[in-house]
Amino acid sequence: MSQLFVDIALYGPGFMRAAWLVLWLTVLTIIVSWICGLAAALAQRSDYRILRGIAGFYIWFIRGTPALVQIFIIYFGLPQLGIRLSPFTAGVIALGVNSGAYVAEIIRSGLSAIHKGQTESALAIGFSHAQTMRTIILPQVFRIILPSITNEAISTLKNTSLLSAITVVELTLYAQTLISATFRPFDFYIAVAVIYLALTSVLTQLANWLERRYARLS
Repeated sequence: MSQLFVDIALYGPGFMRAAWLVLWLTVLTIIVSWICGLAAALAQRSDYRILRGIAGFYIWFIRGTPALVQIFIIYFGLPQLGIRLSPFTAGVIALGVNSGAYVAEIIRSGLSAIHKGQTESALAIGFSHAQTMRTIILPQVFRIILPSITNEAISTLKNTSLLSAITVVELTLYAQTLISATFRPFDFYIAVAVIYLALTSVLTQLANWLERRYARLS
């Protein structure tokens, strides 16, 4: 037991800094993914074939290739084109673009659940298409897709561990540095698992609260 307290005193602050970085990565990645996902979902419903084609290719490519390969393309591949990004920025962009493809499909399914008559009625009384989407359609879509979008956010949080491959010092890479110095992989990987479990549990509880809140407003 005394060794546990020693470990907490020695390594706890480092794990907390790494956990904070994971949260920051997750928040920024979710923002990027929602922007990409909404843009792709709306492009799929566009009257312009080129927009539908771009959105379809984006979703097909991202969902058909591993997230780790996409991270490597952004971080190691773009410098060949003269675009150099920090590991943190490359990680947020890569994970955001990756998650955005799945968010796009979630939003598309939510949009499909809304009857077209609502859009037609709003346009008939003078709403613009943008106003209709912002004030009538998207709030309903959000309530429909909330459970699925929460699952995707949890996946995004866990996928931050992949960024250890490009030297982002999040929980996994921090644990690996400790393991290389102490030769205690079981202890530190268990610590990482517990922290991730705590973070995902908090996110799940937040989602449950949002679902209850929107259920009361319905």
